[in-house]
Amino acid sequence: MTSLGIGLAVGLVVLLLALSAGVETSVTTLATESGVDLFATAGSYSPGGSVVPIAQAHRLASEMPTVDSNVQTASPWLISDLVFANSSLWARANNSSVPADWSWTGSYTIGYIPSDNFGLQIPDLYNGTRYTVAGDPYYGNGQYNGTPTHEIVLDQGLAEALHVWVHSWVWVGAAQPTSNADLEQWFATATSFQVVGISGPFWLIPSATLAYLYLSEMQRIVGGGTPQTDYATVVLIHLEDPTRVTNDQSVLASHFPELKVITLAEILGSIQHVVNLYRTFGDLIGAIGIVVAALFATTILQMSVDDRSRELALLRAIGHSRSSVGRMVVEEGLVLSLLGLAAGLPVAFGAGYALNWYLERLIPGLPTAFTFVSFDPVVLADGLALVLAVGLVAAIAPAARAMQLPVAEELRAP
Repeated sequence: MTSLGIGLAVGLVVLLLALSAGVETSVTTLATESGVDLFATAGSYSPGGSVVPIAQAHRLASEMPTVDSNVQTASPWLISDLVFANSSLWARANNSSVPADWSWTGSYTIGYIPSDNFGLQIPDLYNGTRYTVAGDPYYGNGQYNGTPTHEIVLDQGLAEALHVWVHSWVWVGAAQPTSNADLEQWFATATSFQVVGISGPFWLIPSATLAYLYLSEMQRIVGGGTPQTDYATVVLIHLEDPTRVTNDQSVLASHFPELKVITLAEILGSIQHVVNLYRTFGDLIGAIGIVVAALFATTILQMSVDDRSRELALLRAIGHSRSSVGRMVVEEGLVLSLLGLAAGLPVAFGAGYALNWYLERLIPGLPTAFTFVSFDPVVLADGLALVLAVGLVAAIAPAARAMQLPVAEELRAP
């Protein structure tokens, strides 16, 4: 029972360590594999928050590589929450027979230049051919007088929510209808798009529903589509030589003072700060469990020494030194702790994978490579160190007690 108590406490700590390690490793891996070395924003950015738009987005895409030869790609992305509806809802709205339980769907939408993302990781395409025209056709010669493509890519979550597939048509608008009665008017002002691809989730915005448009066509939906409203939310920058990222950050920041240029390391540092807060909280919970386990083990070992005081005195009488008797008690404490580790690790593994399974289903839209729990060698080594520490700390007082037993009195005791 003592070993089981130690095992449960250590298993809890190992699980908490594995949870923070899993989140940290997954985020770092996804970010480093994305190909993004620098982010340029007009201020602090968080999806769904208040964002200061970047002006002259198309100009930045061509000007940044000219200013800094190490910039291979500067891709402006406009991110906004738009409203979607399918052709079934469109047909019902036209004849004023929309069922009461039918509705539109809101989704984060990314406007970007699909062909100008060299070196950047974009969502995998599961079905369809993606976009058929290179560049940003509606932007044309910079006057927004080109031909719109009316092509859109949806991720699996949004496609399922809308009950659409490749070649289906969807309608997109910036404003949300107030009720089903307003749907006919909403469709009159919305823009129709044909689905040309179904993609997987995207690491930048962990959402269950996402859509992707040409940048200029999305700008027109959200109220842009003119040279004066050539807005973006963020510019993703891929470098030819990422080891020079600090120098590139300085060059771009000095040439574009209206922008805030952020390195990937700074983004990961912010994420690490949040992870560390959760880790500290987990460490506090784990520390309480470890202290309780150590006190419990100390009590048991102390009772064991008292129950076997005559045996220990006899060992001393036949020649064992004080240190050898104390060492026996310490060894007993370590054996109890190691047995606890053997009991606690399977509990931690089982609970960890169950928690990972639950969180993956609780938070839809996560990349397939994302895992919440990681039992890496560092986590297992920390668990072993904790077990040994519990055994040693728990054995200190009982070992001292065993070494100080009066041999003659114990042997004469009835």
